[in-house]
Amino acid sequence: MSRADAAGGGQLDLSPAVHYDRVTDAWTLLLGDDLHYGVFEHDDEMLPKATHRLTTLMATAADLRSDDRFLDVGCGIGSSTRWAVECHGVVGVGITTSARGVERARRSAASVDSGRVPTFEIRDGMRNGFPDESFDKVWALESSHLMRDRRALLGECGRVLRPGGRMALCDIILVEPMSFQAVRSLRAELGLLNRVFGDARMETLDTYAQLARTAGLEVDMRRDLSAEVRRTFSCWRTNAETYRDEVRRLIGHDGWRDFVDSCEILENMWDRGILGYGIFSAVKG
Repeated sequence: MSRADAAGGGQLDLSPAVHYDRVTDAWTLLLGDDLHYGVFEHDDEMLPKATHRLTTLMATAADLRSDDRFLDVGCGIGSSTRWAVECHGVVGVGITTSARGVERARRSAASVDSGRVPTFEIRDGMRNGFPDESFDKVWALESSHLMRDRRALLGECGRVLRPGGRMALCDIILVEPMSFQAVRSLRAELGLLNRVFGDARMETLDTYAQLARTAGLEVDMRRDLSAEVRRTFSCWRTNAETYRDEVRRLIGHDGWRDFVDSCEILENMWDRGILGYGIFSAVKG
């Protein structure tokens, strides 16, 4: 079995759109405005610096350049899209299935100080609806684990890229394929992670590379970042304590408690070599 389904646990609708509409405001407190993991060079680094480093790694992997037409698949509240527009001069388009995410992204787009305002739309990364060969660069920054059909996601990224265009992807990964028995033994832990992070499915970097090749993309960089991102969880726990009252008002005490517990579960899975974090880039021939 090459994928791990975090199935079960709770009565909430865990589909990405509904889940993120519910948790987005709380997560800007827990995870920070970037809404993703950080890459740490030192133990005493603050989370915003580390999350910015991950965004910068993605920009390097995608080779963002001025005037590129750039698609951010699973853009969250648009922070990375806006940064790419401001710092690299791209023509930025962010898509997400979360109406709350698009609302916040559009509201903050006016603050972009480059004379070029990014656009944000409700679209599905697995069926994005854009014309063929309409972008120079595409990335999926920590969003692919919530898209069940990974083949469709990579296929769409390849389809909308122009020849010579680049894509980059980073996300939580399976370190090794998991057997059905292994997944079943982790049912409780995976169920809690589902309640916190939505209906997720992880893949190995090898699987991502294979799917990219199937989509007509040649993978030219892949890197395991598991060790560098592990400190993220302790930073999230610190934020959970700092903003305890605000987060409880937004998602309730049980939601806050589940988030804190999820950090310990993720650390344990990291240390046992079950889950990790990876990045890769590819070019369309």
